[in-house]
This record gives sequence, structure tokens and C-alpha cells, in this order.
Amino acid sequence: MPSDLLPLAAATRPLYAGVDLGGTNIKTALVDDAGRVVAFRSEPTLATRGPEDAAARMGRGVIALAADVGLGPGDVARVGLGSPGPLDIPAGTIVRAGNLPDWDGFPLRDRVSAHCGRPVTFANDANAAGYGEFWVGSARGLGSLVMLTLGTGVGGGIIISDVNVEGEHSHGSECGHILVDPGPEARACPCGQPGHLEAYCSATSLVAIARERLAAGAAGPLAAAVADGEELTTLLLGRMAAAGDATARDVILEAARWLGIGIVTFMHTIDPAAVVIGGAMTFGGEADPVGRLFIERVRAEVRARAFPLLAERTPIRYAMLGGDAGSIGAAGLARLDHRRG
Repeated sequence: MPSDLLPLAAATRPLYAGVDLGGTNIKTALVDDAGRVVAFRSEPTLATRGPEDAAARMGRGVIALAADVGLGPGDVARVGLGSPGPLDIPAGTIVRAGNLPDWDGFPLRDRVSAHCGRPVTFANDANAAGYGEFWVGSARGLGSLVMLTLGTGVGGGIIISDVNVEGEHSHGSECGHILVDPGPEARACPCGQPGHLEAYCSATSLVAIARERLAAGAAGPLAAAVADGEELTTLLLGRMAAAGDATARDVILEAARWLGIGIVTFMHTIDPAAVVIGGAMTFGGEADPVGRLFIERVRAEVRARAFPLLAERTPIRYAMLGGDAGSIGAAGLARLDHRRG
């Protein structure tokens, strides 16, 4: 939940609602025209109840959020909905959602709209988060950005001059699925294809790589912690790296190297004003020594591989909005559609 909610009396109208649909939680924010959060709600997704149940609760959640500050549904100009993908954005459906079983092909956008009585802008969740950072986050005031979200998978958002790059087939900005390793021994991505960025830079991949290192005989504090029954997660890797464990540090730095390789591709293709790294796997960000180590390794790889001018002039930084980027960004995309009429 945002730490500081804006009093309604200070809000700039119109107001927009942003819904961030996740496999675990649904986050909904009421946002003013300047990107400031007026009200916020979070509830479990309860995905196994099915998409219609969730669509109804998302729609009712928008209405309830407006009511929380004494407003009616008509006071919400438009709703933005960020969803896991891949999506068919013109149709308003999820093409394939691995963490939302039996949701494929469901008319999610239109059902949410029916339940809240407001028009809905539909977007990939990582694109929505990218727009949040572009609008009011770490890339505020810049003309473009590439955002990479590191978590269970690797998501991405590309924004150029207020345009959310969705692509001809709704698969634009699938940044986690660029090819970084074409070799015969490339790691398999969860999507089934070998050598994708997600196979090297996601929390899932880091845990798998660390487990392989331990199985091969790596010793140290990480091995001891796992042997004592601690769950092997990226949080544990970060903690052990901070304590000086060589295996944890190597796994984290290797992921940073691959991420830097991927970022060079985006820089040479798009030439963005900034590259932003967000998601749950940022190792504490700039405030944490491991987070600083991680991003400095990314920057070093970029300097070694990118055109010198781009390496010098393109900042690579952590996201600012944290877990609120998706709901704020979804509201921002709704704002764009509302302004276009």
C-alpha cells in the first residue's frame, strides 16, 4: 500500500482506477490526474474460483474504492487493468496465463467493465508497471524507458513518447524472452524455448542455478543454511551473499552479467532515455550492498558491450514505485485512453 495517500480535496480531476491483477493478489488504486494515489485496496486473487468470480470482485473493488472516499462509480473516468500475459489486447483476453489456470480466452476486460460500469483499458502487467515508472516514477520527465521486472519470471515494459509498445500481436515488450544465449547448452526458459533472458535472470532461474551448484559440491554458509532446512530463495541468496558466501555471490553476479547483455540489445534497438530495473528481485536496491553490487555488475557489462555514447548517457537505475507501479501505471494508461477520447 502506498505510504502516503493524497486527500481527495487535494486531488486533480479526473480520477482513474488502476487494477493490477496478479496470481496471488489484486491491487487496485484510485489515482488523480497527476499520478497521485487517493485510495488503495488489495485482496487475494483466489484464482481457482475462476475468472468470472475475479472479474466481479475487480469490478466491485473499483466501486468500493471510490466509495471509500465518498465517490460514486461515475466519478472514475476510466479503469486500467494490468494482467499477466501473453494477451490479446484488442479482444481483451488472456491468451495464456500459467499462474491463472483455466483463464485462457476469458473476456476479462469486458467482464470487469460490466461489473464496474466503466470503460476499461487492458494492458500487460509489466507494461503497466513500466508506464507507472515512466509517468511518476524513476523515469519521470524522460521521453522513453525500458523497464525490466525481475521476479518469478522476467517481465518488461517499453514506453516511447507516451506510447506503450504493445506490438501488432499484443506481444510487444516481452523483454524476458529476448534471446541472449544461442548455444547448444542454453538453459531452457519456462516458456519452453532455450536461451531466453528469463532463463538466466529470474528468481526461478537463480534458485535452480544455485541448487545445481550445491548439488555439485559447493560449500559455505549457503550450503549449510540449506542443509539446516532453510528454503532456497533469492532472499536467502542475497542474505548469504552479504555474509560473504562465494556461491551466492557468484550466482547473483552471473545473473547481473546476463541482464547487462540483454540490456545492451534494448539500448541498441530502442535507445531509451533510461533503463529501469524493478520487481521483487532487486536485492534491496541501492540501499543494500548486494543491490548495489548487482546493479554495478549490470552497468559494467553494459559499458563493456554497448556503443560508448549509449553506455555513457543511458542511466540504469532501480524502480521507485515498488509493488505499486502496476496499479498506478494501469491508471496512467487509462488516463491516456481517456485523453484520446
